[in-house]
Amino acid sequence: MKVLVLHGINLNMFGKRDPAQYGTTTLAEINDRLATLGAELGVEVETFQSNCEGSLCERIHQAHGEPVDAVLINAGAWTHYSYGIRDALAILHCPIVELHMSNVHAREPFRHQSVFADVVIGQIAGFGADSYGLALRAAVQHVRARSA
Repeated sequence: MKVLVLHGINLNMFGKRDPAQYGTTTLAEINDRLATLGAELGVEVETFQSNCEGSLCERIHQAHGEPVDAVLINAGAWTHYSYGIRDALAILHCPIVELHMSNVHAREPFRHQSVFADVVIGQIAGFGADSYGLALRAAVQHVRARSA
């Protein structure tokens, strides 16, 4: 099983950007934790980060032709307004889990809306860096239950 993890705009700044909101864990540390958890769960984890919306869409398009069993996405601010990323996600034939380190529903009103909501199987938010592990576990469990 292969899970693709997509990190969006500004997420390369985890560990430096607003530690009160996002903590001090870096994106590299998150990716390392995902690789370790993936090995424990018996799945391959591939990560991709971009600050360019078009690059993220192109990676999603590439995933359409690959053997990807699930996608995790933390698109950052794009979650709230990128119909381009939403439409790219909609072409995938695998489950997608949206995640956020912060509790977006306890933040500014514009963050309460996700344009991805209708194309994802669920959302995980507010658990800091642990949101990634929770999302990976949920995606793997969903894929395995679906194929059982």
